Amino acid sequence: MTEKEVRTLIQGKLSRYFGVLPQEASREQIYKAVVMSVRDILLEKRQQFHKVMKNKKGKRVYYLCMEFLLGRSLKNNVYNLGLQDAYEKALKSYELTLEDLYEEEPDAGLGNGGLGRLAACFMDALATGDYPAMGYSIRYDYGLFKQKIVDGWQTELPDVWLPGGEVWLTQRTDKSCIVKFDGWVHEEWSDQGLKVTHGGYKEVEAVAYDMMISGKNSEAVSVLRLWRARNVSRFDMKLFSQGDYLRCMQDENEAEVISKVLYPADNHYEGKSLRLKQQYFLVSASLQNIINDHKHRYGPLNLLPEMAAIHINDTHPALAIPELMRILMDENGFTWDDAWAITTATFAYTNHTVMAEALETWQEDLIARRLPRIHMIIKEINRRFVSELWNIYPGQHALIDNMSIMSNGMIRMANLCVVASHKVNGVSALHSEIIKDSIFNGFYRLWPDKFTNVTNGIAHRRWLCQSNPELCALLNDCIGEGYVQDASQLSKFRKYENDSSVLNRLTEIKLLKKKQFADYAYKKEGVLIDPNTVFDVQAKRMHEYKRQLLNVMNIISLYNELKDDPNKKMQPQTFIFGAKAAPSYLMAKKIIKLICYLAEDIRKQPKIREKLNVVYMEDYNVSMAERLMPASEVSEQISLAGKEASGTGNMKFMINGALTVGTLDGANVEMSEAVGSDNIFIFGLRAEEVDELWTKGYNSSRYYNTDEGLRRIIETLIRGFNGESFSDMANYLLTGSPVADPYMCMADYESYRQTQQKIKSLYAEDPARWAKMSLNNIAAAGIFSADRSIKEYADNIWHLKSLKS
Repeated sequence: MTEKEVRTLIQGKLSRYFGVLPQEASREQIYKAVVMSVRDILLEKRQQFHKVMKNKKGKRVYYLCMEFLLGRSLKNNVYNLGLQDAYEKALKSYELTLEDLYEEEPDAGLGNGGLGRLAACFMDALATGDYPAMGYSIRYDYGLFKQKIVDGWQTELPDVWLPGGEVWLTQRTDKSCIVKFDGWVHEEWSDQGLKVTHGGYKEVEAVAYDMMISGKNSEAVSVLRLWRARNVSRFDMKLFSQGDYLRCMQDENEAEVISKVLYPADNHYEGKSLRLKQQYFLVSASLQNIINDHKHRYGPLNLLPEMAAIHINDTHPALAIPELMRILMDENGFTWDDAWAITTATFAYTNHTVMAEALETWQEDLIARRLPRIHMIIKEINRRFVSELWNIYPGQHALIDNMSIMSNGMIRMANLCVVASHKVNGVSALHSEIIKDSIFNGFYRLWPDKFTNVTNGIAHRRWLCQSNPELCALLNDCIGEGYVQDASQLSKFRKYENDSSVLNRLTEIKLLKKKQFADYAYKKEGVLIDPNTVFDVQAKRMHEYKRQLLNVMNIISLYNELKDDPNKKMQPQTFIFGAKAAPSYLMAKKIIKLICYLAEDIRKQPKIREKLNVVYMEDYNVSMAERLMPASEVSEQISLAGKEASGTGNMKFMINGALTVGTLDGANVEMSEAVGSDNIFIFGLRAEEVDELWTKGYNSSRYYNTDEGLRRIIETLIRGFNGESFSDMANYLLTGSPVADPYMCMADYESYRQTQQKIKSLYAEDPARWAKMSLNNIAAAGIFSADRSIKEYADNIWHLKSLKS
């Protein structure tokens, strides 16, 4: 597409939708006109790909996830379409650049962290690989939340993304459907079989909105279909005329609240009920859509497993399993056995946690009340499964109770997913082994061939090519541009590990990215960061198991050393944190406050701040990460071994040349294997050592009693920072209930402290060696591309063929 064609497209949009001449248009109008033009290109491309799919009649994958953390779309789509130059030139007449317009777009924060970001990366990789794919989620009016730090405390504000983001959405009223809640169910047996009547229900309309996601140099365009909830009852004019406005609007509000907010707080009954309704709303609308499309394209539903792979990403969409059974039996006349055979051959499930306490469960009475027919189906699935278990494991009550889908009034969604899916995968090699040995051991013994692994991957075109063009220019000079399409070609970069000119350029690029981030941080938050300090970064969800607290303990130790001797020789370092805590997660919020108060305490001492700086970046999101990852030099991946499923931030840091300090947890294990143990800093207990220590009886006070440095950290917490004591953190580490220091910060502290010293000494004393290690990390990162992950899903789980011509 030429500059002239692009200019004509933009002018047409400005005239048609805004009624303005180019010279009269505001920046916002130009941004929306540009997005509309890109969206039209994607829609046309999608239409062409539909024709290819129709001719080849290939299998499709449907990816169900409660969240898709997309970030901004304009930059990604323009880059993948190869239209940067044409748009950049066309915008000169408006005295604007593409970068100006990128800043106009809000982050589509329809996700929380790694789960949602992974789903977004997979949509990009599916399109790039020319796979027929659709993602399904909810069109939340508000994203997760905007984080505001007030006196160190996280405050949640609405994340209003739609005014600038809705321009990417194409409403599909032709795909609307009805979702039913509440009511009663009546079963009637006859010669024709079972007839189920569902009455007294409340109806909610699911309205479809499509967002197009382009691939790189591909024919395919992935579609992300987002459902918005709308009331279907007719407006009661009589009530309105009588002045009963609130009652008149009640039904409408009750319906629309379903798609109002991502992850509403569920520490009360209303919140739990709303979350359940969100999950069923998503899967019911999506399954109805999938079934209707299948009938239209292929006809008989017994062909569904051959033509459709439905993937459940984490347990939030698990209700898709009984919903498909309901549709097949109640609406299409299938027997239970036939419906179950279709269902189990169609679904696959990705597990994202090794922590039993994090596995999703629902109160049985809540599901029975809100979803009576779904409750009946789950009960029958469980009855048949448990009956089978009694034959296989007679008398093993504890094992069967552990494997049961329903137990003690609770419904276990992970067990439901495992029972009903033909494949179950973890997201790193270590994680996949742990789930077989622990939470799903009984299932693994029953169905060993059901379990497999697909290590997570990242959209390297976003996290490297778009986020770090300076590094890409160096890569292009050294190894060509083949890595853009095939990330494995990054391995060619390793041959330059002893080339001083390349290493010098790599160091210069890192300093430039640090300066860019320092400027950004100052403009955004008014914080001063010295780009000549080492940037040590921990950016991820705020959670106890991710151990931001362990990082803080080391910072406190450094702070104590500098208070003792401000002239102490020390590598100047800046510790940067970016994280959001779940609104009801009190402990996570306390850790944020500790970090912020520690940072403020240090800021008050200019002499110390020259060597030690702590920065908490407010409202961490995808766009901030795209600036922070390329600027980072040390990547903190320090979760307690055996707790992190995989991680993807670790891969984004790695591909931008940061060196990892981490435990052998999640994908860190495979990163260590890929880059070599000499190019990564591993510390702490291994997963099996953690288990052994728990078995023997973990006592955190033992470390306090034998380590003077730890003792002083605890005392410093009690004295506090910035005028406030953090004795609650000291108690958490020493005397917490039900167990002190549940994620073993005390046990791993000394190993972590020594590793940190080793890292900072290397940085200060041997910059050439540091640059060489950085280069090796970039060269080894290709295996962690989402393109590779998707190919493994397609080949080994979905049996999906690319439609490359």
